[in-house]
Amino acid sequence: MATIIDGKAFSANLRGEIARKVDIVKRNHSLTPGLAVVLVGEDPASQVYVRSKGKQTAEAGMNSYEHKLDAGTSQADLLALIDQLNNDPDVHGILVQLPLPGHIDEESVINSISVDKDVDGFHLSNVGRLSIGAEGIVPCTPLGSLMMLKDHLGDLSGMKAIVLGRSNIVGKPMAALLLKESCTVTIAHSRTRDLPGECRMADIVVAAVGRPEMVKGDWIKPGATVIDVGINRIEKEDGTTRLVGDVEFESASKVAGAITPVPGGVGPMTIACLLHNTLQQACRLNGIDVPEYCLLYTSDAADDLLQV
Repeated sequence: MATIIDGKAFSANLRGEIARKVDIVKRNHSLTPGLAVVLVGEDPASQVYVRSKGKQTAEAGMNSYEHKLDAGTSQADLLALIDQLNNDPDVHGILVQLPLPGHIDEESVINSISVDKDVDGFHLSNVGRLSIGAEGIVPCTPLGSLMMLKDHLGDLSGMKAIVLGRSNIVGKPMAALLLKESCTVTIAHSRTRDLPGECRMADIVVAAVGRPEMVKGDWIKPGATVIDVGINRIEKEDGTTRLVGDVEFESASKVAGAITPVPGGVGPMTIACLLHNTLQQACRLNGIDVPEYCLLYTSDAADDLLQV
C-alpha cells in the first residue's frame, strides 16, 4: 500500500513556517507583507476561495486587502483598480480571482498586474522566466506539488517524470519545474499515443487533466510517486456527490510507492504557496533576502537569510 502524502499537514507546516518568517520580517525590517485579492461578481465557489485566502493571509500575520466588485464592473474600471494596487507600496501581491465575467478579457487583466506582484505566476513575463529557469514567481499549484515531491523523494535528478495535461496553469509550469530539477520529463495530452504505456515508465506521475479517475492502477509503475492535481465532483449511486482526483485512488494506491489523496493532497498547498509567494515578493521588493522554498530550510537557516 502506498504512503499517503498528506497535503493538509504539509500545508499547515508551511503556513506555520511562513508566519514565523513574516514575524521576523516585521521585527527586523518593519515590513508587513500585503496581499490584495480582487473578486468580480458573485460566483459562489470564488467567494469561498476568497474568504479562505483572506482568513489564511491574516493568520500568517500578513495584511489582507479584499476588493469585491459588481459583476457588471467594466474592464476599464478593473484595470484602473489593478493600476492603483500596482502602485501601492503596502501591496506586495495581487491576485484577481478567476473566472472573470464574460465581458472582461482575462489575459489582458492578468498581464496588467505588475510582474513583481503577480503572485499567481500567470503574467507572461513570469511564464517566460520559468521556462528559461530564471528567477521569477512560480504558479502556486505546481510549486506546492514540487515541494511535496522534494520533501518525499529528496533529490529528483535523473528521475523520469510524466505530466498529464498541458495547461498553462499546471501542466506546462509543472514540467518546467521538473526539468529544472534535472528530471527527464514527458508532457502527455489528449493526442498522446499509448498513454498507459508512457505512464508505466515514469518514476513520478503528475495528473492534471480534469477527468475523474482517468489514471488507473495498472498505468502506474510499481513504487512510483503519484501527484494527483485533479479535483472533480462526481455523483454517487444514492444521488449525493463526492470529490475524486484524476487518478483512481483505490487501484493506484496499491501499486504506487506514494500518492496524494483527493481531497487533502495538492489542494491545501495552493493557498499556502500563495502566501509563500507574497512573502517572497515582499522581501524581493524591499531588498531582503528570502529562501526560494520556505519549508526546505531549517529555522536557523531562515533566520540567517532574513538577517535576524
